[in-house]
Amino acid sequence: MDGYFAWMIVATLLVLMMTVPALALFYGGMTRSKSVLNMMMMSYLSMAVVGIVWVLWGWSMSFGGDGAGNANGKLIANPFHMFGLAHVSPQNYIFVLFQLTFAAITAALISGAIADRVKTAAWLVFLPIWATACYFPVAHNVFAGGWLTTTFPALDYAGGTVVHINAGIAGLVLCLVIGKRVGYPRDPMRPHNLTLTMIGAGLLWVGWYGFNVGSMVFTDDTVKNWGSFSDQFAGEMGTTFMNTTIATMAAMLGWLLMERILHGKATSLGAASGIVAGLVAITPACGAVNLVGAIVVGVAAGVLCAWAVGLKYKFGMDDSLDVVGVHLVGGIVGTLLIGLVGTDKSPQGVDGFFGDMNGLFYGGNLTLLAHQALAALFTIVWTGVLTTVIAFAIKATIGWRISDEAEVEGIDYDQHGESAYDLHVSTSSTGVLPVQGSHSASISKEGASA
Repeated sequence: MDGYFAWMIVATLLVLMMTVPALALFYGGMTRSKSVLNMMMMSYLSMAVVGIVWVLWGWSMSFGGDGAGNANGKLIANPFHMFGLAHVSPQNYIFVLFQLTFAAITAALISGAIADRVKTAAWLVFLPIWATACYFPVAHNVFAGGWLTTTFPALDYAGGTVVHINAGIAGLVLCLVIGKRVGYPRDPMRPHNLTLTMIGAGLLWVGWYGFNVGSMVFTDDTVKNWGSFSDQFAGEMGTTFMNTTIATMAAMLGWLLMERILHGKATSLGAASGIVAGLVAITPACGAVNLVGAIVVGVAAGVLCAWAVGLKYKFGMDDSLDVVGVHLVGGIVGTLLIGLVGTDKSPQGVDGFFGDMNGLFYGGNLTLLAHQALAALFTIVWTGVLTTVIAFAIKATIGWRISDEAEVEGIDYDQHGESAYDLHVSTSSTGVLPVQGSHSASISKEGASA
């Protein structure tokens, strides 16, 4: 079992890397140069705030019970039963930290929908309230035997509903409540540094193996009898690793193809976005589909998400960094496709919920698809309603927006007193020293030698 615990430490670090720095770089490169620091700070703050809240009462609300250690069938778990990790053995801290990274990146994902215009104070208030009202209850219902799992059991290997649909619907609500950026859509608001975005996408891809492959469920019986289970779980690790890889490849190609059809160009931003769309969609399905199914999930996610991101312009919605088009749509695609291409020959199979049930395309009926749809709908309704309440409450009290003037000047300077790039000319005691290599520098050198 030493190997298992060592792997879980690595998996936890990989998912931690997905938020900082991977998501921070991915989102930071997609914003304007005057907003990049604030965008990256939103990811860093998500990790810090949600992480502390998770240890205090988030773990208890997500994986705790009703005060008697009973989590089954409860819509909301008791936040005080294991407050501050009471009754949690230190040997389980690794799993607590692993799940902490899930909660943190879910909150961080939302920030992409509201880039360039939100006060840091409002974001800091939003994070613990949203995690408590939305993330923890959904995680409890999907991952920990809550009401949804016992009433309408559905498959979600690593967080298609809990992470991606959850963040996507929250991002949709916030961008509608907070409103558009100044000048949107009239002014071009292009990514300022696609190199950062491409690096971030690559790091997300690597980190996602911790996300998916690390999400195997181990029971006490498994731990005690590791020898008899090791081959089974080695096969599960290999399958989830392979499914995650090929689905992501297929999604990138699918996105680029759709982009070429719609706009005549296959772009680097499209490749980066396609990577993330594929990772999102295979997250719930990586243990429930075979290799062909993984490719189907990837292609569908790439094509549908590329099409969906264009809808924000038709609806006049300022989802700054395509959180809705990638995470909400991608999460729904991956969740629903389990009902079509899921197979009991995969490692997770149907997780014991439906016997030998298969997806519709593998000889099953509509039962599995219906349960997957209900899980997605539960997440959309729960988080959609509560995020709306939270968003309007903050808007009516401290307010969400920085001033229009500050937004035009740049949120980095307004909120942090900094800029990401020092573009000012250097100075010396004798006055302005021109930037080396400039035309004026050359003239100055010629004059000095004359």
